[in-house]
Amino acid sequence: METINGDVMKWRFIETGFNDAATNMAIDEAILTCHGRGKVPPTLRFYRWRPPAISLGYFQRLEKEVNAGLCRELGIQVVRRLTGGRAVLHDRELTYSVVVSESHPLMPATVTESYKVISGGLLAGLKRLGICAAIAPRNRSRSGELSPAACFNTLSSYELTVNGKKIAGSAQVRRQGVILQHGSLPWELDADKLFLVLKFSGRQAADRMKQAFLAKATCMRAVTEREIPWAEISAALREGFKSALGVELETGRLTAEETRLALELVTLKYKSQEWNNKY
Repeated sequence: METINGDVMKWRFIETGFNDAATNMAIDEAILTCHGRGKVPPTLRFYRWRPPAISLGYFQRLEKEVNAGLCRELGIQVVRRLTGGRAVLHDRELTYSVVVSESHPLMPATVTESYKVISGGLLAGLKRLGICAAIAPRNRSRSGELSPAACFNTLSSYELTVNGKKIAGSAQVRRQGVILQHGSLPWELDADKLFLVLKFSGRQAADRMKQAFLAKATCMRAVTEREIPWAEISAALREGFKSALGVELETGRLTAEETRLALELVTLKYKSQEWNNKY
C-alpha cells in the first residue's frame, strides 16, 4: 500500500527505541509481512539495541563464525537476520530499515540499483551531520584477504564511505514482492569486542583481521570528533531520506497486527535454536 498526495508520496516513519536482538529482527519481518498484505504503507524505521548483539547473515553458520559461549558471558545476544551478508556487532549505533514494495516507483528492479537509492537517503542525512560521505561505485572489488565473518570488512556496490572507509553496512532481502533493507550506522566501533567473539584459527589470525578491519571501517565519532546526541542523528537521517527520496515521512507506530506478529516471531523464530543454528 502506498499513499500519494499530489506528487508527494507518503511513507510512515517509526522509531522503536531500544529492543533486544530477537525483537528488532521480528519487527522488521512483521512490517515486511504486513506491507506485503497491503496493511501498512512503505516504512522507514530507526531502532537501537539493548543489550548489544551480534547479527548473523542469513547463510552464516553460527558455530563456525561466532563464539556463542563467550557472547553469553559478555552479555552479547546472537540472532540470525533475514538478510544475507556477514556478522555485525550492534551496540552504539543507529540502525535503519526500509520496507517498500518492489513495484514502488522509486525502487529500481535490481538489488544493487535499489541500494543506490536508499544509500542516497543515508548520504543526505550524514551531510546534515557535517559528515562528507561518498557512495562506493558499482562492482567495486572485494578483498579476499579479509575476514569472511565481519560485515564492515567488505564494501558492496553503493555502500557509504568516508575517506575510503566504510561507515554504513547494509543488507537486503526481497519476499512477497517486498524489499526489506536494513543497515547499521555506528556511532562507535568496538573492534576489540567484535574480534574477540568472532572465531578464527588463532589469536594471531584474529589480530591480523582486526587490523585489516580498522583500516577499512570507520564510525561517526571517529569522523566528527564530537558527541552527537541521538535526537540529532535521528533527525538528520530522517530529513536525509525525506529530501533524497522525495517522500513525506509521517510519524507513526506499529499497528496491532504488526505488534502481534512480531511477538509471535520473537518466540517461534528469532529466539529459537532452530532458527539461529539454521546452518
